[in-house]
Amino acid sequence: MDYRILGRTGVKVSPLCLGTMNFGGRTSPADSKKILDQYLELGGNFIDTANVYNDGKSEEIVGDWLKDRGKRDQIVLSTKVHGRRSPNVNDAGNHRWHIVREVENSLKRLKTERIDIYHIHRPDPDTPIDQTLRALDDLVRQGKVLYLASSVFAAWQLAEAHFIARELGTARFDVEQPQLNLIDRRIELEVLPFCRKYEIATITWAPLARGRLTGAYTRGGRKIPDGTWYKAQGKTDFPASQWPLMEAVDRLADAHRISSSQFAIAWCLQVAGVTCPIIGPRTVDQLQDNMAAVKVTLSAEELKMVDALNPPGELCRDRNMGPVPR
Repeated sequence: MDYRILGRTGVKVSPLCLGTMNFGGRTSPADSKKILDQYLELGGNFIDTANVYNDGKSEEIVGDWLKDRGKRDQIVLSTKVHGRRSPNVNDAGNHRWHIVREVENSLKRLKTERIDIYHIHRPDPDTPIDQTLRALDDLVRQGKVLYLASSVFAAWQLAEAHFIARELGTARFDVEQPQLNLIDRRIELEVLPFCRKYEIATITWAPLARGRLTGAYTRGGRKIPDGTWYKAQGKTDFPASQWPLMEAVDRLADAHRISSSQFAIAWCLQVAGVTCPIIGPRTVDQLQDNMAAVKVTLSAEELKMVDALNPPGELCRDRNMGPVPR
């Protein structure tokens, strides 16, 4: 495994981070632990969860696994705070009251004394960023959190947080977690350039666009199969241009003799400024397929074909669709 440096932290992480949003939900605790075992065996060392994933069950499963296996110090552990945790009016957001409460709850569920990377899961328009940073800085000084991170922040929000942290002398965000895949490339316009400039690591989520880039929707016809995330959400269709893009990915993957999933993940791995994509396998088979993408290198010609389908900085809509490779 060729490990990557997590921004300016100096910490080395595997090129694919294991996302655990399915754990305790669509994936049973027993199967979740099998995935964790296999991920570790394949060289992975970076696990991402959140306090809201399946009402905390994801954190509990990860915590049980870490305790049972005795592997805590082999893992770089990431979790998040922001989302609502109870009907209490204050039990959500990025203010000190909620952060201090939730970090303790996450530590208990994860059965650990520290969180390696603590994410602000979403921006909070009701809380000034200086208050959030001061609360997080206290957690760093107490040793409960090692590094701070944001998630789905706009470039201007990253800039605001960065320069206020510098002004206040607090710990700063060393990691950002944005969405990136072949369908949605918007972060390439401003977020990734900012992160490259200021040495902020990026762990990008949804490299498979919630399954749209796996071939499950296109091989055998344009349909949303039972058992998929989009089916569970009641989706019936996508923007018209996304179907030919998804089918084009299948053809590019076939030409490379890899799965559609591996092609989509390998592409993310080669985007300038991306530290590591987050995979979210529901089964061990999906994990094994996804992890094999680290051995794939796409050619310059293949990357140009991708750009023709959906250019850098774009969300694939009807107006964006370029020529489809045949």
